[in-house]
Amino acid sequence: MPSNADMPNGDRLSRRDFLSLTTRGLLSLSGLLGLGGLIRFLSYRPDPAPPAQFDLGLAANYPPGSRTELADARALLIHTPNGFVAYSTICPHLGCRVQPADDGFKCPCHGSRFDRQGAVLNGPAARPLRILRVEEQADGHLILHTD
Repeated sequence: MPSNADMPNGDRLSRRDFLSLTTRGLLSLSGLLGLGGLIRFLSYRPDPAPPAQFDLGLAANYPPGSRTELADARALLIHTPNGFVAYSTICPHLGCRVQPADDGFKCPCHGSRFDRQGAVLNGPAARPLRILRVEEQADGHLILHTD
């Protein structure tokens, strides 16, 4: 078997040529991977927007005085003596989901507290919870509007 010393100079790959070839190969591979990532980024399709209306079923399913958390709608439905009222369970401070409490609502993220009508008791939230529109249809179904 011939050694490198026995091979003519034109058949040998010098160290400089090997490093140059390796560098070009790695740069080409990096470029292709980056191009693949860019294509994936540009073809991203966000999740569809949540519905703006929720059919909550029959109003008779919610007895007077009930407080029903609606996870899909991110709301709390309360049946008061005057009818139905719904509050958004999204904290106006930074969008965390507030939790119903005996005296109102509390935000587990930053400690904001709200009374039973959604007004701010202590911050950092500066605005009250959003009141959502509840519509009772002629057939007795409740429709919650979140827009």
